[in-house]
Amino acid sequence: MVPVVYLKHDSMASIIPGYEYDIYISYRQEDNNHDGWVSEFIDHLKREIKFTFKEGISIYFDENPHDGLPEILNADKSPGSKLRSAVFIPVISHTYCDPESSAWQNEFVAFNKMASADEAGRDIKSPSGNVCSRIIPVKIHDLDYEYKELLEKELGCRLRSIDFVFSGAGISRPLKPDDNPDENHNKTFYRDQIRKVASQVVEIIYALHPDKNKKASSTYQTMPGYKHADSAPASIAEAFAPPKRFPGRQVGLAILLLLLILVLIFLVQKLV
Repeated sequence: MVPVVYLKHDSMASIIPGYEYDIYISYRQEDNNHDGWVSEFIDHLKREIKFTFKEGISIYFDENPHDGLPEILNADKSPGSKLRSAVFIPVISHTYCDPESSAWQNEFVAFNKMASADEAGRDIKSPSGNVCSRIIPVKIHDLDYEYKELLEKELGCRLRSIDFVFSGAGISRPLKPDDNPDENHNKTFYRDQIRKVASQVVEIIYALHPDKNKKASSTYQTMPGYKHADSAPASIAEAFAPPKRFPGRQVGLAILLLLLILVLIFLVQKLV
């Protein structure tokens, strides 16, 4: 078993000082055994990140996770220090939110507690000023209310997931790369969802890496349309957007000029 998938080839696992890995993938074994959905998702994510981020980053992915809670947690069965990763991506399915599963208790709950207590914190501010969570939930099924409530109670906020769900009449299954969006009630493209995950990962990497954060921050401040943190952009894309134009001001000036011209014409006619 080779549980670590590398996107880089040096001896260090994470490019961020103090972390074991850049990304930790958490999932239930049955969500990958049937058709390899999780493995395929990771493969697409790797390629999208390579396209987005020029430096390689590392992913921890256990190909044979222990689904049940072991009686005695040891180095072979417990995620241990591997959980100390910059980004945590749980693959949320019908069965993930199970207090009796290792994925929920020893990974999701453990990471949430660890990230909330460490120096960076769970919710961080990116160079663009956008606040983002180091937990990026990837949802592959429509969840029952009780599971969603359990997630939100653990997170302490509303669930903001990136959904890979194909929904139809009585159907809720993981979205596949070749699914036709027109046949999906959610109208989502697989590639677009992968892109969203990759973009959030890169944003977190920039926020946590001291050198990249400083460089990215200075880049934002010199770009047109940069907003101070008090009025921070909602995303990286907004920070790099060109300055907004205000057509209302231009229209007002045109009307004022027209009125002045009319007044001058009226005065000239009175004098004549």
